[in-house]
Amino acid sequence: MPMTIAVIGASSDRQKFGNKALRALRDQGYAVIPVNPKEAEVEGEKSYGSVLDVPVPIDIATFYVAPPVGMRILDDVAKKGVPEVWFNPGADSPQVVERAQALGLKTVVACSILRVGSQPSAY
Repeated sequence: MPMTIAVIGASSDRQKFGNKALRALRDQGYAVIPVNPKEAEVEGEKSYGSVLDVPVPIDIATFYVAPPVGMRILDDVAKKGVPEVWFNPGADSPQVVERAQALGLKTVVACSILRVGSQPSAY
C-alpha cells in the first residue's frame, strides 16, 4: 500500500505549489489527500476541511500554508497521529517548526516536490 500524504493547502489553482506538489506526489505513486476547507476537490481528489476529517491514516503532512495557519493546524496533525511533517518555503517559519518538534513530530524543511525527485517547473 502506498504512503498517504496530506497536502495542507492544496488548491485547484494549477500555478500554486500546493497543487503542483499534489500532482508530483501522485505521479510518484503516493496516495494524496488535499486538505483545504475552501475546496471540495483538487485535481480529481476529494478535499477535506481538516486532517481530522480524513478517514484513513496519514503518513506525512506537507504544508503549503502561511505560518499562522500552519500553527493552528499542527495540533490537529498531532491528534491525527501523523508522524512526519514537511514544511515548504513560506510555511517553514522557525516558530512553526519548533511547535511541530515540541509536539513530537518529525520535521523536514524542504520543498516536497524536490524531495520526491521532481522539479516544480515540470508541473
